[in-house]
Amino acid sequence: MADDASAHTDILNSTAQGQLKSIIERVERLEQEKAEISEQIKEVFAEAKGNGFDVKVLRKVIRIRKQDRAKRQEEEAILDLYLSAIGEI
Repeated sequence: MADDASAHTDILNSTAQGQLKSIIERVERLEQEKAEISEQIKEVFAEAKGNGFDVKVLRKVIRIRKQDRAKRQEEEAILDLYLSAIGEI
């Protein structure tokens, strides 16, 4: 197994090996940061829930705010059309 590893390192020159290691380490750091941010977001939603806000609705508001206004209005119009067609509104 050790022979395989040394054979593979011979394929990449030292510059490529350094770049590869750097890329992997950067991705690992970013994954850690992403996990930390995700935990912070959970804490904010828990705080909101503790203050009486509906977390499901908050998530929907955030999702809606990310959308382009014209696209959102078009989707809402189509949704209204479909709901009207099946007698829901």
